[in-house]
Amino acid sequence: MQIEIKIDDQYDDLKILILANKMTDQVNEIFNKLSETHPIVLTGFKEDCLEILKPEDVIRIYGENQKVIAQTDKNEYFLRLRLYEVEERLGKNGFVRISNSEIINLNKVVKMDMNLSGTICVRLVGNISTFASRRYVSKIKQALGIG
Repeated sequence: MQIEIKIDDQYDDLKILILANKMTDQVNEIFNKLSETHPIVLTGFKEDCLEILKPEDVIRIYGENQKVIAQTDKNEYFLRLRLYEVEERLGKNGFVRISNSEIINLNKVVKMDMNLSGTICVRLVGNISTFASRRYVSKIKQALGIG
């Protein structure tokens, strides 16, 4: 089997092409692997019990005391993932990193208070307030389509 990657700016979207002289089990297996879609879920621990967390229920995920915590409107759960791993899983699903230690669900934002110093005060549902660091302001604006 040969693998070839061609980078060309004429393509707007990713295209995968499988070339073979006939349909084989290997071709079928590759096709099935590429076609698989996995539901995005997080597993959180609370009092030694594992719970499946739906991304739409998560308000924010943050690091504190060397632990990663997912906060919902009902509870806080410890995750056995690093923050960058959570960001990779949820990055394209309405979540954005706002600081080195926090990721928020944009669907849970009530308002963003932009002051002159370049920082953003983020108010989330449940009367939760947090701050975006200056380093991430452009990333937040890009996610919101304003910058």
